[in-house]
Amino acid sequence: MEYVRDVMTNEVECCSLLDNAFEVATKMKEYNVGAIPIVDEGKLVGMITDRDLVVRGIAEKHPGSSKVEEIMSDQLITVAPDTSSKEAAQLMAEHQIRRLPVVENDQLVGIVALGDLAVRKLSDEQAGKALSEISEQGAQDFQQ
Repeated sequence: MEYVRDVMTNEVECCSLLDNAFEVATKMKEYNVGAIPIVDEGKLVGMITDRDLVVRGIAEKHPGSSKVEEIMSDQLITVAPDTSSKEAAQLMAEHQIRRLPVVENDQLVGIVALGDLAVRKLSDEQAGKALSEISEQGAQDFQQ
């Protein structure tokens, strides 16, 4: 059985509650990522995606100096390193998300993305199913 610890990214760039939306966007550009976890003393407290910056930031006319707390998602779905890759893919499909923070003892230890699951031979079917379900929901949202 394959576990999240086998496919997750260990070195994750983060921001803190002291950062603002501009700093998060700059870090996304610098590291070519679409999501940045927000940590407070090592504890995961939120996540900001590029979509959050657009929908909750720009579209709601928040300036780049807005605190991350105004834009971040704080109701997070997380997994532990010993979660199976199959269960991670199911959570992504069920909750329509492409990234899961990996948490152990309340500390962020990594992140697993749908792409991490898709590149693993054993997970192709699981990742494909998750992506299909996420994409279907996205298409439905676009049509509404």
